[in-house]
Order: sequence, then C-alpha cells, then structure tokens
Amino acid sequence: MSDLEAPLRPKRKKVWVDYFVQFRWIIVIFVVLPISFTIYFLTYLGDIRSVSKSFKRRQKEHDENAKKVVNRLKERNPSKDGLVCTARKPYIAVGMRIVDYKRARHFEVDLSEFRNIIDIDKERMIARVEPLVNMGQISRMTVPMNLSLAVVAELDDLTVGGLINGYGIEGSSHLYGLFSDTVVSYEIVLADGRVVRATRDNEYSDLFYAIPWSQGTLGLLVAAEIKLIPVKEYMRLTYKPVRGTLKEVAQAYIDSFAPRDGDQDKTDKVPDFVETMIYSPTEAVCMTGRYASKEVANQKGNVINSVGWWFKPWFYQHAETALKKGEFVEYSPTREYYHRHTRCLYWEGKLIVPFADQWWLRWTLGWMMPPKVSLLKATQGEAIRNYYHEMHVIQDMLVPLHKVGDAGDALEFSHREMEIYPIWLCPHRLYKLPVKTMVCPEPGFEHAHRQGDTEYAQMYTDVGIYYTPGPVFRGEEFDGAEAVRKMESWLIENHGFQPQYAVSELTEKNFWRMFDASLHEFCRKKFGAVGTFMSVYYKSKKGRKTEKEVQEAEQAHLETAYVETDQPVD
Repeated sequence: MSDLEAPLRPKRKKVWVDYFVQFRWIIVIFVVLPISFTIYFLTYLGDIRSVSKSFKRRQKEHDENAKKVVNRLKERNPSKDGLVCTARKPYIAVGMRIVDYKRARHFEVDLSEFRNIIDIDKERMIARVEPLVNMGQISRMTVPMNLSLAVVAELDDLTVGGLINGYGIEGSSHLYGLFSDTVVSYEIVLADGRVVRATRDNEYSDLFYAIPWSQGTLGLLVAAEIKLIPVKEYMRLTYKPVRGTLKEVAQAYIDSFAPRDGDQDKTDKVPDFVETMIYSPTEAVCMTGRYASKEVANQKGNVINSVGWWFKPWFYQHAETALKKGEFVEYSPTREYYHRHTRCLYWEGKLIVPFADQWWLRWTLGWMMPPKVSLLKATQGEAIRNYYHEMHVIQDMLVPLHKVGDAGDALEFSHREMEIYPIWLCPHRLYKLPVKTMVCPEPGFEHAHRQGDTEYAQMYTDVGIYYTPGPVFRGEEFDGAEAVRKMESWLIENHGFQPQYAVSELTEKNFWRMFDASLHEFCRKKFGAVGTFMSVYYKSKKGRKTEKEVQEAEQAHLETAYVETDQPVD
C-alpha cells in the first residue's frame, strides 16, 4: 500500500443521530442564527459604549473589577470549596471541547466585566486590554488608526484571554510568532489575592514565560499589554495555484515565505501574511499578502475585493478559483482580510448549513452568519456531542516546518489517518527563550540551518484539520478517538504540539511528554496555585470530572517520575 492509499474500512450502519445531524440546519437557521445575530448586535452596542468612555473611567472600572476578584478569592474556604474556576458557562468557548471540569464541585469567580479595551498607546505602540476583548472588537478600533495587533486571529469571537492562555495564530505568525509572543505584560491575580504585573524582565519574569498555554492554572488574567504595529488600508493578495504530490505542495508552501538563501528577516523577500489551503492530495493554493496603501489599491487596473460583505463567496471557495483561472492578484480592505474566515468558520459552515454557500442564501440570510459556536454547542446535546467526537475532526497539528517538507510527513499522516480536505497551513515562529516553556523548539535546531529557521527561532507550521473525514462521507466506519490518539502519538514522536482547545485523548504521562512541565509546575508551586487552581492537564482532560478527581487534584503536587518540577528557573 502506498503512503497515500487510505486503509480499507467496513461500511457503517446509520443510526438516528446521523439523521438528526443531517437535518440540524433547521435548528441552526430558525433558532441559532437569529439568537446569534441578536447577541452580536448587543455586543457591538456594548463595545460602542465602552469606547465612548474616557480612559480614566475605563481604568477606574478596571481597578474596581480587579478588586472584586481579589475579594471573591478571599471568600474561598480551601477545606470546603472546590478549585477556582471562572463563572463562564462550560459551552462558551470557541472549540469542540466541552469544559467538563465545571460539572464537578468548583468555586466560581466572575470575570464577565473584563471585556474593555483600556487604552491604545500610540507612543509605546501598545494596546492595554482586558481578557474578554475579542479580535473583532480590537480590530474595529485599531485598524481605522492604521494600527493593528501584530497577530490578529481570524475568527471575530476569539478572545485575548483565550489566545494567551491557550493558543493563537494568524498569517503574520511567521514574522511575530504566536499571539502570546506579542504580549508585553500580564496583569494577574494570584491565588493569595495579590495583583501583579509580569514582564519578561521584572521580578515576575518566570511567571511571564509560564502563562502562555497554561489555561488559567497559574492565576486569573485581568489585563494584558500587547504589541501594536503600523498597517495600511489594504492587503495586496497573491493567489498561486500548486499541483503535484503532497511533498511538492509542501515545498511550494515553504517557498512562499521562506527564502532558500536563509535570509528570513529580509522584508523584501518575506511577505506580511501567509497561508496555504490544500484542497486535495494534489491541489493547493498558496496565498501571500503585503500591506498596501489606499492610493496604491485604487490605481487603475487593480481589482478590489471587499471579502467582508455577507453576500460574497466564502473566502476558501474564492481562493479555490485560482486552480481554474491561474495565479491572480487582488486588494482587500485590511480589516476584512483579517477576518476572512469568520463568516464561514473556515469551511465548517458548509457542514452546519449545507447550502449556506449558495448565492441565494448568502444574499437572504448571509448577514446573520456565522452562528455562535457557543450556541451550536449549547443546542447539540450529549448524543450529538459524542457523534461529533467520533465522526468529526477539529484539530491543529503544530509541527516543525521540515516535518511538512520532508516527504510531506505531516500531510501524508493526515491523509492516511483522517483524509480531510481542505487543510489549512499557516507558519509560525517558535522562539528560543531564556527559559524552557511548555512549548519550545527542537534542541539544536539553530545548527541545522533549515529553510525558514533563524538563530533565534525555529519555524513551525500549523496543519489545520477541520472537517468530516473522507471515510464518514463514504459511509465507512471511522474511530475518531483512535485517529486522535494516533495523531497525538505522531506529534510526540516528531516534537509537535496539540492546542488544548481541541478534544484530546492524551494520558497524563503522554501530556507531559508532549509539553514541558518544568517551568509551569515550578511557577504553580512558587505562586501558590497548587490547591487553588487545577493543573493544566486536569483542565484539558477529556470526559467528566468526578468529585474524587477534584479532591485528588486539590491535593496533588505532581510527584511523578515523568514530571520534573524542582529545578530552579534561570
């Protein structure tokens, strides 16, 4: 069997859940979409009201809300109350995983008021924001100033807190790293009620480096200062079709942003934005973008495509047209480009409402898209939830770039085990830091001089796998949990990482084989998080959490052979 042959699978009998999922679009159109639109509109009005307040008032409200959090923590009785959790409902998260740990005993702290942009400091080029500020909210405020976060995650609903404590990437990450790499400082409420500001060079520097990927297990994030960059009004996009084997597709993707001469920091050789979408094992479209002024975009002969309009073809389908008409260039308004995947949720919208991409529905109901992911999860029920875990995949594989280019390793694995298309490719720098964080480059990467790497950062890539697997479409048996287990084993063997928003099958031992525990657990002990906030594995673990597990997590100090936590941090 060749590497690209899919294994033979027996046919699967349909059950009642299959039919419910098939016609779920009825609930989505008549219930979820109207409620989603109402929530979006009310949220927008709240954002306008927040912006209208003076800086002093926003700062005063922030300080008052932080004090409420401190007072709430002081009310907790460690011997009677559960571990500290936010009061947010379990289904309110942009990801497939339901927050099961909240079904057990826990002590809630309300952070719902922390959704304001406190300040945009043009001199320092810093945005000071609260954790529930989302990407749509901040780009709406900054882009008209010709400013932007260095990394703006594509979906509007993604929040600053989620992107910091979890995982955030965008087409500019090959220049700036992951979202958390652009953070200048964190304001954190620790377990003992202290409010501290952590930066890379103050007395809380170890905490600063430990917060990314920590899932709120070190303290409660109440504000962050994030790097801003100057931008222009438009993005000049080049769509380049690629045909060939997966290895050839992977190399074309690498060549689109990584000069073969190794000059990765040369601005005229490296585009501002990069992404590639693979539509089949032999076809892909590589997209690169560069900022352009309004004057340049409006020059005679240039094509302007306002991709943000509700009636426009979905972005991934628009990009696919390059496979028929060949390479082309167009200009898109910068903010609309940032959120190009929002309306169709990449390509998941096609599964949620199968005909939502048709022109007649885009024109009539497209203005209500997308449905809020939280409402989709809130209306799915246990049976539907389990069905999606088994028959659907929403995963990101973060792998060293050379693991995509060397014989198409990651792509061939994905095809063999899941057979899902389109696939999203987006590169990101993984920096070599003064301390060893939960995710770090391969040891000695700087000596290999591979394409895309520099002395200070290894180039990784996100292989985004979101859709229904081919075997499910063909009516064959498919074990989603087993496919995820194989993916996780592959990632561990190849120094890759799995974002924690996704459903995981990792055991605790394998979790700490994938991630480095040393700094994280050092900081949990140093700052009193053990016994107050649950461990990051516990928060990420799949399935319901029992009362016994809660008690064990409160008492555990991770005294296991495979987790080294007592080493001092440099």
